[in-house]
Amino acid sequence: MSRARTAVLVSGSGSNLQALLDAARDPGFPAEVALVISNVAGVRALERARSSGVETRVVDHRRFDDRESFDAELAGLIRSRDCSIVCLAGFMRILTAGFVAAWPDRVLNVHPSLLPLFPGLHTHQRVLDAGMAIAGCTVHLVSRNLDAGPIVAQAAVPVLPGDTAERLAARVLVQEHRIYPLALALLAAGRVRVENGRVLLDAPLPDPKQAVAVPDRA
Repeated sequence: MSRARTAVLVSGSGSNLQALLDAARDPGFPAEVALVISNVAGVRALERARSSGVETRVVDHRRFDDRESFDAELAGLIRSRDCSIVCLAGFMRILTAGFVAAWPDRVLNVHPSLLPLFPGLHTHQRVLDAGMAIAGCTVHLVSRNLDAGPIVAQAAVPVLPGDTAERLAARVLVQEHRIYPLALALLAAGRVRVENGRVLLDAPLPDPKQAVAVPDRA
């Protein structure tokens, strides 16, 4: 089986990267992690990739005069490794429209809220401050607008009495690790298509017991 070669962009510890690496160990998984690029040297995510035998590169954004030249360097590396999908896993840089356009509907990101609620940073504290009863996470296709691309998968997490941002974040992260590999598998298997800004799936989820909310099916 031909598997979709995937590049993962990271900036930190890489726990979501680890979830993707673990899923890709299964030879039946439709994607392989072929390249991991970090804009920060020495982060744990790079160690995780090397431990799994995946090529790593560091591209320090501070060496570039502007975002366009930084993104061009990233794009060149990704193309040179024949990667057809890009995953953002704690990548703390905003990609330019030109980069996103190079992989249309093929760039995935995981965000720690139920988008379109609470885009941006400090999501868990903002959930608590708003008095929400439900939190969660979203895997979406990256668009020109921050955290606004078509939604591939979501998982909900209840907000518990006495929650702190740290406790809530830890429970949400468990669900991120679950739905990110699912979303990558759907995209790599060719089951994701976008119509009028919404994701449609060409077939039901493989396991109906998975408690994951997904967009309307075709």
